[in-house]
Amino acid sequence: MNSDTSTSIPSAVTHFELHGGRGPFNAGFFRLMGPYLEASLRKHKRRVFAGLPREVVEIGSGVGANLRYLPAGSTLVAVEPNRYMHARLEAAARRDGVRLDLRERMAEQTGLPDNSVDAVISSLVLCSVQDPAVVLSEIRRILRPGGTFRFVEHVVAESGTPTRAAQRMFRRPWAWTFEGCSCERDLERYVRAAGFGSVIIDHYRVHTPFLPFNTHIAGIARV
Repeated sequence: MNSDTSTSIPSAVTHFELHGGRGPFNAGFFRLMGPYLEASLRKHKRRVFAGLPREVVEIGSGVGANLRYLPAGSTLVAVEPNRYMHARLEAAARRDGVRLDLRERMAEQTGLPDNSVDAVISSLVLCSVQDPAVVLSEIRRILRPGGTFRFVEHVVAESGTPTRAAQRMFRRPWAWTFEGCSCERDLERYVRAAGFGSVIIDHYRVHTPFLPFNTHIAGIARV
């Protein structure tokens, strides 16, 4: 897949800031916690990632947690700005027999051509992008008619619940530790407002010691 000119992004969305402490920490954290997170999210990923085509774009590929859901011999265009993740992602792609097209770019501007891909996936990513609305607009731009955006994300809890109180309490240290991740984003609202032709979303909870992380959605949005 070749790069092409893409729509410009707002000036507020500038660049990914590599941090010499948080970057390596997060790469190690998600490598270490990968099996635990996978056990919590597996059934939802299996459902929304079922039947992926042989070429997929993933925003925020991290250390390669979703490579196992790609068909053998397929290609992953990985949009991952945190270069501290890259070595583990490349090793995982070699292990799983996936051809990796790794792009050190932000999801707000993938550089991919209009109407060029059939599927975009994300998991635990829209919480940390600078502007979810711009990212979703970019996803719609690069998807072909009939293409799908498949996602598994954690979201803001309902007002008045203990989880919502924890999200409010820990929002600043959480965002600092996890490189801008917000545990208070209403990502369902963002996806439904993004202009997709159809959107199917399921709500669920995972039960972890990380209370702000417990409320989730999984779904498929079609152009």
